[in-house]
Amino acid sequence: MMSNKGMSRRSFLGLCGIAGLGTIAGLAGCGGSGGGATTTAASTAAASGSSYDPVTLRVAFMPNIGSAGTLYAGIEQGYFDAVGITVEPQQFQAGPTEIAAMSSGDIDVAMIGHGAHSLAIQGQAKIFSFEQLSKADEVVANKAKGINSAADLKGKTVGVSSGTSSEVILQYVLEKAGLTKDDITTVEMDVSGMTTALISGQIDAAATWSPNTVTLKQQLGDNYLMLGTDTDFSDKVAFPGSYCCAPDYADKNKEVLVRFAAALDKAKVYRAEHTDDVAKLLAAKLELPEETLLQSAGEGDWQGAVDAIGHTDVIEGYYKAQQKVFLDAGKIEAEVPVTDYVLTDVITDADKLYESELK
Repeated sequence: MMSNKGMSRRSFLGLCGIAGLGTIAGLAGCGGSGGGATTTAASTAAASGSSYDPVTLRVAFMPNIGSAGTLYAGIEQGYFDAVGITVEPQQFQAGPTEIAAMSSGDIDVAMIGHGAHSLAIQGQAKIFSFEQLSKADEVVANKAKGINSAADLKGKTVGVSSGTSSEVILQYVLEKAGLTKDDITTVEMDVSGMTTALISGQIDAAATWSPNTVTLKQQLGDNYLMLGTDTDFSDKVAFPGSYCCAPDYADKNKEVLVRFAAALDKAKVYRAEHTDDVAKLLAAKLELPEETLLQSAGEGDWQGAVDAIGHTDVIEGYYKAQQKVFLDAGKIEAEVPVTDYVLTDVITDADKLYESELK
């Protein structure tokens, strides 16, 4: 695992007037590399005039705007360069596999969706940056399979990726229809596999997320049926996306995490103000259909992420609400103090560094 090669040449505490730093981070998915790194940390820091000690971070992401938007915006706009960080992006398909890769030392930090946060609560990762509240998850069905409402899922085959936020939405959709998972046949699949399987008729429905939902809508046409989404259950759930790292990495690299999270803050503002540009950037960098990315531009609360900068208490509230979802679903056995796994001091210090140095 890459680590910081010394403290910044500038005293971070002196810059921000902060008395102390802390602990927190998160978890994530699976997959191969994608996107490519830029130049070396030393050269980018020198080119940008940064006086921070250079460091390279291997960063896991998933191929959608909610997961990769700020990462690639920050790379493209030079926000990470400004704090002496070179990013080596690595593409995954789900959070739990990202966490496994962090644990084995293959990556340094990862952006994870809601489902993988249960692993952070259980001590496998520390969350150090709130990314956004997701609006990307959906339970979708093929009407040609005789499904016209959620009640019609009874006896049907549904593609699921366990441990993801879409699985939680499936549970709520079933509950609202008076069903349980015992009433359906679930098939464990990764998100790309269930997209293909639903289009080809191998499964009847899927618990999935954007931009795959855009592809499904295009391919199924009039047979596409959305049975439930994040926003339908916003009174019951909060689905934060977060950047996280392994606990031992957090202990040794707090100053680097603050710098990385501060650059993400600036990238959140860019994403909110230039969402279509970010969608086009990702399409080009990840070789995805541009129209698909543009149609999925509303998959997260981008402005809400900006508004949360400097309001760590609000962010803590999101994670408390998220824990209730896991408790209700039996994913965790007992409530855990948010500050046990969310590095609120890193979030606070990053916000202050953004405000004082990067804004």
